Amino acid sequence: MLWRRRSRKATGRCPRSLHAPLRLAGPPQRHGRAGEQVEHSGQERAEPRVVAVVVAYNRRELLGQTLDALAAQARPCDAVVVVDNASTDGSGAVAAAHLSAPDVVSLTRNTGGAGGFAAGIAHALQSHRADLVWIMDDDTVPTPTALEELLRARAAYPGEPALLASRVVWKDGRDHPMNTPRPRPGAGAAGRARAAAAGAVQVRSASFVSLLLDARAVRAVGLPQAAYFIWNDDFEYTARVLRRRTGLYVPSSVVRHLTRTFGATDADPGDRFYFEVRNKVWLFARSTALGPLDTLLYGGSSLVRWARTAARSRERGRLLRAGWRGLRDGVATSPQATSALLADQGAVTDEVREIERGARRG
Repeated sequence: MLWRRRSRKATGRCPRSLHAPLRLAGPPQRHGRAGEQVEHSGQERAEPRVVAVVVAYNRRELLGQTLDALAAQARPCDAVVVVDNASTDGSGAVAAAHLSAPDVVSLTRNTGGAGGFAAGIAHALQSHRADLVWIMDDDTVPTPTALEELLRARAAYPGEPALLASRVVWKDGRDHPMNTPRPRPGAGAAGRARAAAAGAVQVRSASFVSLLLDARAVRAVGLPQAAYFIWNDDFEYTARVLRRRTGLYVPSSVVRHLTRTFGATDADPGDRFYFEVRNKVWLFARSTALGPLDTLLYGGSSLVRWARTAARSRERGRLLRAGWRGLRDGVATSPQATSALLADQGAVTDEVREIERGARRG
């Protein structure tokens, strides 16, 4: 078996201990299309089924903290999926042994964050019938009210946003520059007012570090592009989701991102600069995520960031060689389909194909 599922039903609401079993909700509830600007009726919306997805790769100690924090949520998740991206440090065993009994999906090779999230989101929708998917890396530690605040903002907003993003802070409480959502250019006064009334801000894109996705939006646009492997997969995907939909940044929902260092994506990346350049070229030239104005704005911003990265690099020659390879491959190739890249992952492959088959990708 390429993956296995472990689940344990609990009765009633679980206590707020670090190792409490996850509360399971009733059958999933469905609404209209995500992102529509529809005023609420007098009736209260049904409680959504929330499934958390954590992508793990060789950070077993941090993964344990993430799972503890998920088990301690004031509003419990209805299920937790851990995608083990072929870790070699026993991360899969840590997840399998956790008392919250997450569903562990074990991939046969490292598919990068992009492939891991594609597999996990598909599994959450197909096997757990999620209404909302709460995604994060294995170095993300949500505060106890992180999910509760996302759901509060979603309920308060007059319409149903396609995604909601948390405020991401570093170990010392400073806002993490790596995970700053991009505000929506040209958002009208009415849209800003609706978001502000819900304690939120409209955004054009966000990171995968604590992102709450509406399942209907996923089924409409498909999954993250596994071909990106790392870097800009979240930018491309959230921008694609939000091309014609609403996304919100909710600063009252707070998570800690326990990266080794405090810094933005323009810190010296070495050989990984290849993925930054290649994936940005793919995004600007091959993706449906951005319109002409967006491409101009974000393309110009990327050029400025690349120049700053090169100026600060301590190994400029190495960085420039990686960037040149990325530019060459970005221009000469197109990203392979996610369903093709995950075609060797057993039952997960079928789940990915099912989501991708029904998507309009726009």
